[in-house]
Amino acid sequence: MRLKHIKGSETIVNNSNVVIHEPENYKGKWKSVFKNNNKIHLEVGMGKGQFIIKKAQENPDINFIGFEKYPSVLLSAIELIEKENISNLRIVCADAINIDKIFYKEISKMYLNFSDPWPKKRHSKRRLTSPQFLDKYEKIFKRFKIIEQKTDNDDFFFYSLESFKNKGYHVLKKSINYFDSIRTEYEDKFISKGKNINYVKVFKF
Repeated sequence: MRLKHIKGSETIVNNSNVVIHEPENYKGKWKSVFKNNNKIHLEVGMGKGQFIIKKAQENPDINFIGFEKYPSVLLSAIELIEKENISNLRIVCADAINIDKIFYKEISKMYLNFSDPWPKKRHSKRRLTSPQFLDKYEKIFKRFKIIEQKTDNDDFFFYSLESFKNKGYHVLKKSINYFDSIRTEYEDKFISKGKNINYVKVFKF
C-alpha cells in the first residue's frame, strides 16, 4: 500500500523533541535518553502510535521506543506524546534494516504489530521475522529475547512461527483468534471487518 506523503512532515519530525535524532549515537547507551535504568521495550513499525502510546501510559516504569520508517505516519503520534507529556516514550524515524546499528544489548522486549508481510518469495528477506532480521535482533536484546507478534496475514504468521523455531525461540503463548485490550489502528480495522488476529509470544535465552 502506497503511503500518502504529507507536506512538511519531515520538518515536524526533525524539529520534535520526542524524536531521537542521529539515533546511532545512542547505541549501547539508550538509558541516558530516559535518565533511568528501567527496562526498554521496542515496537518496530509503530505507525500512528496508538498501541505504544497506550502501553507507555499504562506502564510508567517501563521505557518505550517506537521505530517507524515513514515521517508522514508519525505526525499524530508526535502531537499526542507532546500534548500528554509522555516522558517514557521516544521515537526513532529510521529503516528497520539499520536496527542493529542503533541498539546494542539494551532491549528487553520487542513488538512486531502488523508488519508488512512481503508476500512474494523474492522479498522474503524483507520480512521482519526473516532469519536475516532475527539475526539482527540477537544483537539488540539485553539478555533474554522476548518478541510479541500480531498479524492479520495467516501465511506470514505461519512463516514467522517457522522462523522463530529455526532460530531457537520457544513459544510462550499463541492464538489464531487473539483479542488485545491495547490495539493498533490496523487491529481495530481488521476486527471491525471480522478478520481473525494471529498472535504469538516467543522467548529465547
